Amino acid sequence: MGSIRLTLCTGLLGCAAALAPAAAQAADGRGVTVTPASPAPGSEVTLRVGGCSGTTGSASSAAFAEDARLSGHDGTLAGATQVRSTVGAGSYDVKVSCAGSVVTGTITVVAQQGGQQDAPDALLSSPVAPVHAGGGGTAPLASADSRASGPDTAQAVTGLLLAGFAAAAVGLLGARRSRGPR
Repeated sequence: MGSIRLTLCTGLLGCAAALAPAAAQAADGRGVTVTPASPAPGSEVTLRVGGCSGTTGSASSAAFAEDARLSGHDGTLAGATQVRSTVGAGSYDVKVSCAGSVVTGTITVVAQQGGQQDAPDALLSSPVAPVHAGGGGTAPLASADSRASGPDTAQAVTGLLLAGFAAAAVGLLGARRSRGPR
């Protein structure tokens, strides 16, 4: 009987963990999610924005080395950028412009771990300002985020629920078999 309880608790915890990021967004679905939530200077961050009616947008912040180009569909845009290597620890506003509307959020930069803080500027591996490297006519195609075509929140929750039910069924079947024939 303990395995059934363990299986059900694990399934519930999995569902709760999947729903936690969705709960962080506003009730109207508008919001900015930054991953990792607390990056160090020089880190690459991924942005996910809900509530945009367009398919493209841009995110700007004083913490970013350059504006993030966002793309997506169904009201959700995604993109990536890098945190400036010279930015100090603290909270910074993030402003997303998409289809004539503005969505705002924040990013919290944490102090850099290890001995990199004392390194000379010449040794820093990340840019401190935008680097114009060309791209020509392929730049809009290269900026499209291929990861934006994954499952949306409803599909992810449905998948987790189905996996939980499957785990419960396996647990019940195992408990029934362990009792032996009648």
